[in-house]
Amino acid sequence: MRLSFAKMHGAGNDFIVLDETRSRLGLTAAAYRFLADRRFGVGADQILTVRPAPEPGVDFAYHIHNADGGEVEQCGNGARCFARYVRDAGLTDKNVLRVWTRAGVIEPTLVADGRVRVDMGPPMFALGQVPFDVDGVRARPCGTWEQWPLAWGAAQKSARERASEPAWKSAWESVSEPAWVCVLSMGNPHAVLRVDDVETAPVALWGPLIENHPRFPRRVNAGFLQVIDRSHVRLRVYERGAGETLACGTGACAAVVAGVRAGWLDAEVDVAMRGGALTVRWDGADTPVWLTGPAVFVFRGEIDISDDLLTAP
Repeated sequence: MRLSFAKMHGAGNDFIVLDETRSRLGLTAAAYRFLADRRFGVGADQILTVRPAPEPGVDFAYHIHNADGGEVEQCGNGARCFARYVRDAGLTDKNVLRVWTRAGVIEPTLVADGRVRVDMGPPMFALGQVPFDVDGVRARPCGTWEQWPLAWGAAQKSARERASEPAWKSAWESVSEPAWVCVLSMGNPHAVLRVDDVETAPVALWGPLIENHPRFPRRVNAGFLQVIDRSHVRLRVYERGAGETLACGTGACAAVVAGVRAGWLDAEVDVAMRGGALTVRWDGADTPVWLTGPAVFVFRGEIDISDDLLTAP
């Protein structure tokens, strides 16, 4: 199969965008992994797919696959690129869209300065919705909210069992203190950890530990938040299924929501990430989170996908 695609990024969080408005491509998880591969494919943090509206009152459906081939619920940087793509590709003439996602309907808006603003919907705090398992642990107060401990604790296993595990699991033995995190969902699960300095934070070590912690049955995005002042933060995010990315839109939203509820931040915050800056606003309670940032075309191209990848799991 010869596949046409667009390569885009939002603050360095990069995407492959596919158009399935006319017909489905029938890609497998193996094909998504190939496309995302930075040596043998195109290279991307996620693959975004445009599909026809599945119900009245919405303009399109938006599907997201991570670099590991798994489909996820939401991606804020991707939502902005999605909106820019459908407008520039002539699939719509609207500046305000209603887009179906697995996490619910979102409303991206193309604004006059070239950025895209997205109504990401209200955050979800019910731990069963994240989901997060609280059995046997207690939270500690944090502002008007709470933080939960993630204990590591190495299991008693044989040397052979340990050798066959992913490399991140062996790191559990080197971490003794629990990580205290704020837990919420922005349509996808997030754990936000406040740190003194994001540059020296143990993102490479703790990121996969938090992502794969057994208290998160569907895994989790791990955010490392440094508060500069009440309207400025720095953030690094280790994304579920993608590793650390240069920016994460839902991660920025989750970090600001956590900071507002913890009493660290005001309602509107500039979030500096390694790939660029995003602006997040949340007025509390059940109001929506607004995410504003860039959406940039990098290039368009074509790539051949072998038949083996179209039948592999």
